[in-house]
Amino acid sequence: MMMVMQPEGLGAGEGRFAGGGGGGEYMEQEEDWDRDLLLDPAWEKQQRKTFTAWCNSHLRKAGTQIENIEEDFRNGLKLMLLLEVISGERLPRPDKGKMRFHKIANVNKALDFIASKGVKLVSIGAEEIVDGNLKMTLGMIWTIILRFAIQDISVEETSAKEGLLLWCQRKTAPYRNVNVQNFHTRSVSWKDGLALCALIHRHRPDLIDYAKLRKDDPIGNLNTAFEVAEKYLDIPKMLDAEDIVNTPKPDEKAIMTYVSCFYHAFAGAEQAETAANRICKVLAVNQENEKLMEEYEKLASELLEWIRRTVPWLENRVGEPSMSAMQRKLEDFRDYRRLHKPPRIQEKCQLEINFNTLQTKLRLSHRPAFMPSEGKLVSDIANAWRGLEQVEKGYEDWLLSEIRRLQRLQHLAEKFRQKASLHEAWTRGKEEMLSQRDYDSALLQEVRALLRRHEAFESDLAAHQDRVEHIAALAQELNELDYHEAASVNSRCQAICDQWDNLGTLTQKRRDALERMEKLLETIDRLQLEFARRAAPFNNWLDGAVEDLQDVWLVHSVEETQSLLTAHDQFKATLPEADRERGAIMGIQGEIQKICQTYGLRPCSTNPYITLSPQDINTKWDMVRKLVPSCDQTLQEELARQQVNERLRRQFAAQANAIGPWIQAKVEEVGRLAAGLAGSLEEQMAGLRQQEQNIINYKTNIDRLEGDHQLLQESLVFDNKHTVYSMEHIRVGWEQLLTSIARTINEVENQVLTRDAKGLSQEQLNEFRASFNHFDRKQNGMMEPDDFRACLISMGYDLGEVEFARIMTMVDPNAAGVVTFQAFIDFMTRETAETDTTEQVVASFKILAGDKNYITPEELRRELPAKQAEYCIRRMVPYKGSGAPAGALDYVAFSSALYGESDL
Repeated sequence: MMMVMQPEGLGAGEGRFAGGGGGGEYMEQEEDWDRDLLLDPAWEKQQRKTFTAWCNSHLRKAGTQIENIEEDFRNGLKLMLLLEVISGERLPRPDKGKMRFHKIANVNKALDFIASKGVKLVSIGAEEIVDGNLKMTLGMIWTIILRFAIQDISVEETSAKEGLLLWCQRKTAPYRNVNVQNFHTRSVSWKDGLALCALIHRHRPDLIDYAKLRKDDPIGNLNTAFEVAEKYLDIPKMLDAEDIVNTPKPDEKAIMTYVSCFYHAFAGAEQAETAANRICKVLAVNQENEKLMEEYEKLASELLEWIRRTVPWLENRVGEPSMSAMQRKLEDFRDYRRLHKPPRIQEKCQLEINFNTLQTKLRLSHRPAFMPSEGKLVSDIANAWRGLEQVEKGYEDWLLSEIRRLQRLQHLAEKFRQKASLHEAWTRGKEEMLSQRDYDSALLQEVRALLRRHEAFESDLAAHQDRVEHIAALAQELNELDYHEAASVNSRCQAICDQWDNLGTLTQKRRDALERMEKLLETIDRLQLEFARRAAPFNNWLDGAVEDLQDVWLVHSVEETQSLLTAHDQFKATLPEADRERGAIMGIQGEIQKICQTYGLRPCSTNPYITLSPQDINTKWDMVRKLVPSCDQTLQEELARQQVNERLRRQFAAQANAIGPWIQAKVEEVGRLAAGLAGSLEEQMAGLRQQEQNIINYKTNIDRLEGDHQLLQESLVFDNKHTVYSMEHIRVGWEQLLTSIARTINEVENQVLTRDAKGLSQEQLNEFRASFNHFDRKQNGMMEPDDFRACLISMGYDLGEVEFARIMTMVDPNAAGVVTFQAFIDFMTRETAETDTTEQVVASFKILAGDKNYITPEELRRELPAKQAEYCIRRMVPYKGSGAPAGALDYVAFSSALYGESDL
C-alpha cells in the first residue's frame, strides 16, 4: 500500500509526515507543538478552508472545483486533475468505474505521481482517502502544497519554508510596525494584518494606502488584505480574519499556504519586469543600429550625388578662345581643390569609419551584417571616388595643356602678324614698279642699269622667298592648333601668297623686256654696279638684323634667356665689321660722284642698278644701332623675370623635398603603429591621437606649399627640375596620411568596443595581436586567406574546405579577400560574450503575453515603456494562428527579424 506523510494535527498513533525535499526538512525541524492544541477543531476548520480554497484556485483553471475536501477527492478523479493542473503533466488515464477498487486505483495513480516527484510518503494509503478520512486527506493536500507551491521557493540559497520566510522579511523590512519572525502566532505582524498589507503595498503601492492602516485594527487590516488580494491579484480568500485574530495559535500551514500565493503572484510580476527590461535592451540596440544605417545611407547618397554632379564638370573638355578665360577655369579648378574637395574627403573617411563601427556593433549584438542599398557599398563609393580622381587628374592635365596651347597660339599669332606686316611693307609698290615701261626712252646705260637693278631685285625677291614660306608655315600651324581667328589669318596669308605669285610673274616679264633692250645698251657704270652688288646683301643683312632685333621670343628658363643673351652678344661683336662694310659701300658712292664731277658727266642722282640709296643704308644702320640697346634691356628684363621664377621653383622645391619625405615617413610610421601597437588600448589611442594632432599641426606647411604652388601657376611656371614632388603628389600623400591615421584610430576604437563587450583583458588582446602579426606576412595589417588558415591550424583547428569557407564568410562578409585584425578578434572571441539570442527574446515576450503564442497592443503598452511599446506595435505583424483576439500580434516573427532570421 502507498503511504503518505501525515500532517501535524492528526490523532496520536496516526504518525507524522516525512516528505522529501524542502517540505521534509521543514517537517523535521518544526517545533513539537502541544498535542491537545493540534487536535483543536478550530485549527482543523481553518486548515480545511485554506486547503479547499487553494485547491479551487488551481481546479478552476480546468473548469471545476470542490465543495467538501474529504468527499470530492474520494474517487481520485479531481485529485488527478489537480495534480495535472499544478504540474503541467499528464497522469495515466483514470478508471471510469464507480466501484471502490476503481476509486482506489485512481487515488494510487495520484499517490504514485506524488512519489515520482521525490516525495517519500508514509502512514497513509489510498483506502483512507477513498474512505473520506479528513485528517489523512488534509495531510496529503499539505504534501502537495509543500512539493508544488513551497519547495521550489529559493532566496539566496535557502529554499522551502526558510526561503519563503526570508522573502517575507526582505519585502517587509522597510515597513514600520512589521517584524516577521516566523509563520505562527508568535509573529504579531501576521495577526494584526500589517505584514500581508506590507507585502501587497511593496509590489503594488497603488492598491493599498499603507499610511492609513492602524495596528489596533487587525480585523480591518486582514480583510483589506484579503479583499485586495482576491480582487486585484487573483488570490482567493483562504483565511478568515476572525479565526486568525481570535485563535491563540492559528495554523502555520494555512498561513504558509496563503503567503506562498503572494510569492508566486509577485514573482511572476518581477519575472515580467525582467522580461520587459530584456526586450527594451534588445529594442534599444536595434533602434540605434537602424539609426546608424539611416545615417550611413544619407551620407553615402549625398557623397555619391556630389561625385555625380562633379564628374561631368571635370569631364568637360570644351576650351576657351582666350587666355584670360582659361585662367578663370584654372582658378575655378584651384577653388575646387582647396575649398570643395577637402570636406568631401573628410565625409568619405567618416563614412568608412561609421560603416566599420556599425558592422562591429552588429557583430557584437549577433545581428546580421549591414548591407547598404544597391550602389552604396563602401567599395562602390571607393570606385566612384577613384573615377573622380582619374577624371580630376585628366582635367588638370587638359587645363595645363590648353593654357600652353593658347600661350603658343598667342606667340605664333603675334609672330605671324609681325612678319606679315614686314613682308607687306616690303612688297608695297613692287607691282607698280615692275609694271613700269621706263626703259622705253632710257639711254643704253640706263637700260643696262635697269637690267642690273632688276637682277638685284630678283636677288632680293629670292631672299624674301624664305620669309613668305615662313609666313605660310605659321598660318598652317595656327590652323592645326585651332586658332580662333584662323579665318582672318588664312585670308591674309592667301593675299600674301597671291601677291607673291603675281610678283614672280611680273618679275619674269620685266626681265624678258630688259633683255630685249640689252643689245641696245653697251656701257654700264661699273662702280654703280659694284655699289649695287655690295649694298644689296648689306641691305639684306640690315633687314635681317632689324627683323631679328624686333623679333619676339618665348623662353621658360634662365638658361634659355642666357642663350639669347649670348647670341645677342655675338651679334654685337659683328657690328664693327659691318660698320667697315658700310664705309666701303659709302666710299663706292663717293667715287661715283667724283668720277661724274671729274668728267663732267650728268650727275647720277640715282643708281640704275639698285633702288637703295646711301641714305637708306645709313637710316637702317641707325635703326640697328638704336635697336641694339633696346634689345639688351628687354633681354635683361626677361632674365630678371626668369630668375624670379627660378627662385620660386627653388623655394617650392625646398619645401616639397622636406614635406614629401615627411609625409612618406609618417605614412610608414602609422603603418608600423597599426601593425605593432603595444600597451593598453587607451595608451594606444592616446598615442594615435597625439600622432593625429601632430599631423594636423603640420597642415600649415601644406598650406604654405599651396601658396608657393599658386604663385608658380600665376607666373605660368609648370616645370620644376629641382624636385620630383609635384603639388599633386603632396596632396595625394597628405590625403593618404589623413585616411591612414583615421582608419588606425577607428580600428583601436572598435577594439575597445570589442574588449568592453566581450570582457577581454589587455593580455588577451596582446596575445591576439602577436598571433596576428606573426602570420601577417606582408605586415600591412591584413592577413590573406592562406595566412589565416595557417594561423587557425597552428591553434589546433581541424579545418576542411567547407568549414574554412564557412569561417571566411564570418570574418570576411564582404568577400574582400583579406582578414582584418578586428575581424580576427571577433572570430577568436565569438563564443565568450554574453549576448541576447532570438530564443531569449521570444521567451521574454512569452512571459509578457502570459504564456500565449501572441501578444496584444494593450499588454505591450502595459509592460514596456511607451517608446519601445509603440516601436513593437508598428513592427509586429498580425498573429495568424487560431483562437487569438482581434489585433493580436506575432512576437515570434518579430524576434526572429531582430536577428536577421526572417524576411520581415
